[in-house]
Amino acid sequence: MSLLQGTGPEEGRLGEVVEASSSAFTVHCYQLNGAAPLGALVRSVAQEPTYGVVQNVATVPLDAGRRPVALGQEEADQEALYRSHPQLSRLFRTEFAALIVGHRAAGRLYQYLPPRPPAIHAFVETCPKDEVRAFSERLDFLPLLLSAGTSLADEVVAAFLRQAASAHEDASLFLASAGRRLATLLARDLLRLNVLLRAIQP
Repeated sequence: MSLLQGTGPEEGRLGEVVEASSSAFTVHCYQLNGAAPLGALVRSVAQEPTYGVVQNVATVPLDAGRRPVALGQEEADQEALYRSHPQLSRLFRTEFAALIVGHRAAGRLYQYLPPRPPAIHAFVETCPKDEVRAFSERLDFLPLLLSAGTSLADEVVAAFLRQAASAHEDASLFLASAGRRLATLLARDLLRLNVLLRAIQP
């Protein structure tokens, strides 16, 4: 398996929750560079799962005091560099943060914050397409993403909607419906709305 690509979202568990709050959780990935992409819908593996949308991905040194240095001047490509320095996979970690957008309880799906966040060390996996489609049939959680208070909030919304559209039979119809919902939510911020609408155009 390539260290550059890590574990793809379709390959099962991505990692475990290492930090959690009422509004977000952070996942330490099992594979270096093995995070779900920005905007992906993920869930905790539990009887009553918590759903999150990936808002940030980072690969950082395990030892925060040791900054990486360039090693590949004599290597043909990045793959060759990783083969020459196999210890790199043990010197770094990949994490992603996800904004909580819903949960299941008693078999029902709710698109608002759960009573408590996922447990520390809860397994996390990417939702399959059929679950993304079912989750995104309603967009009641969009205010949670739009009001996240991060510089990437609109990029996260757009990335989620583009990925969710690919899970629907009629992607254009889904995006048109999402655009109308955004227009309602951002009626007083036309500049922000127009940027978002352009970002979700196929």
